[in-house]
Amino acid sequence: MLLDYIKVFFVGGLICLIAQIMMDYFKMQTPYVMVTYVTTGTILTFLGIYEKIVNFGGAGATVPIIGFGYSLGKGVMKAIEKDGFLGVFTGGVTATAGGIAAAVFFGYIVSVIFNPKSKP
Repeated sequence: MLLDYIKVFFVGGLICLIAQIMMDYFKMQTPYVMVTYVTTGTILTFLGIYEKIVNFGGAGATVPIIGFGYSLGKGVMKAIEKDGFLGVFTGGVTATAGGIAAAVFFGYIVSVIFNPKSKP
């Protein structure tokens, strides 16, 4: 049980550490890091590497933004098995629809509740 928490912390921390190094030493801006992570997660999923990382690190590997790429990749692979070539276009959106819908919904709710003030 404790070992599982340590694995999650280690994997998630390592993912965050790599992102911080990319921003601090290579001066990459946050959007570029996010795109790099989503793309890397998708590519590593198709190569079968990221599944092993997820099996070892659990939520430490699936919760960060690289896990979104993993979800996209898994969705596309599953949809290709089921629907053939059409799955390339529908699988990623179908697999991540819940997360995307929640982000839009909660973003809207927060924007209604809080009134941002412009800076002088």
